[in-house]
Amino acid sequence: MAEVAEFVIKYRLARAAMDLAATILAFDDFDAEADAVALDEAMSGAGTDEEKIIEILTNRTNEQRQDIIAKYEASFGKDLVKRLKRETRGDFEDTLQAILDPPPVYDAKELRKAIDGAGTDEDVVIEIMCTRMAGEIEAIKEAYAAEFDRDLKEDLEDEARGHFKYLLVSLCAAGRDESDEVDEDAAATDAQDLFDAGEDRWGTDESVFNRILATRNYAQLRAIFEAYNGIAGEDIEDSIRGECRGDLQDGYLAIVQYSRRPGEYFADRAYNALRGAGTKDNQLIRVIVSRSEIDLLRVRAAFMVKYETGLASFVDSDCGGDYKALLLGMIKGDGEPE
Repeated sequence: MAEVAEFVIKYRLARAAMDLAATILAFDDFDAEADAVALDEAMSGAGTDEEKIIEILTNRTNEQRQDIIAKYEASFGKDLVKRLKRETRGDFEDTLQAILDPPPVYDAKELRKAIDGAGTDEDVVIEIMCTRMAGEIEAIKEAYAAEFDRDLKEDLEDEARGHFKYLLVSLCAAGRDESDEVDEDAAATDAQDLFDAGEDRWGTDESVFNRILATRNYAQLRAIFEAYNGIAGEDIEDSIRGECRGDLQDGYLAIVQYSRRPGEYFADRAYNALRGAGTKDNQLIRVIVSRSEIDLLRVRAAFMVKYETGLASFVDSDCGGDYKALLLGMIKGDGEPE
C-alpha cells in the first residue's frame, strides 16, 4: 500500500463522517498490481486503449488509484500519472489528472489556478471554500502548502477584498461545527442577530453574517434560516440579494444553498457548466470528480428533478470522445429522482 500523506488521511476522515451517496465505490476484488499491469498494457504498442483505462479508473476509488500509482512505479519504474499525461490530450487528459490526484491536492491545485496570475476566478474559490467540511479545509490547506510552498490563507487575503476577504479567511479557519445537533433557542438568537445586522439597520453588518454562516453546522443553519423567515417575513436568500452585492453575495448564497440542498447546489453548477454555447469544462470536471465519491447520486437526482433531463444524458449530448466516456464512467447513468 502506498505511503499516505497526513493531509490525505485528514481528508479521508472528514469524508468518512459524511452521509455518502457516491457513484464510485471501492472495487471488491481490487488488485493494484493487476490494474497496474493492465494499464501498462493499455499504453503499450501502437495506440492507447482508452476504453481499458476508463474502465479501470472509473471503477476504483481515489484511495485505490493511489495504490495503483504506487504499484505501477514499483513494477515498472515509471510514474503512471506522467505516463498517462504523455498518452492523452485535452479535456480527457485533464480529467484523468483530476481523478488521479488525492482530493485535497486536486482542490489545492484548483484554488491555486484560480488565484494565480492576473485576476482571480472567484467562482472557483467560492465553490470550494464554501462547500468543504472543516476537516477537508484543513487538509486542503496542508496540501496547498506541500504543493506550492505557500500559505492558502495569506494568498486568499492578498487576492480578495473587503468583506469577501473576511468571509474567506473565516472559512479558511475551518471553524465550522461538524455535528448535526440543533439548538432551537440559539437558532432564534442567531436569526434575530442576522435580521438586526441586515434588514433592520441602515447598511449591513457583514461581520455578523460571516460569524454565523462560517461557523454553524448545516442543520443549525437550516434552523436559523427557518427562524429568520418568521422574523423577517422573507427568505434569507432574498435578504442577502437585497443587502449584499458581488462576490460577497455569491459567497453567502453558496453557503445558504449548499446547507439547504447540497445536491441541487452542485446540480446547478453542472448545468451552468453545460448550458449555452461551449462547455465550461473545468467546472464540469471539478463537479463530477469532486462529488463522485461523496454525493453524486444526489446531484444526479437533483439534476433530473430540476432540469427534467438526466445529468448523464446532458453530458452525452454536450461532450464527446474519450472525455465524454470518462465523465459518464463516473456519473454511471441518470438514475431516478429521489
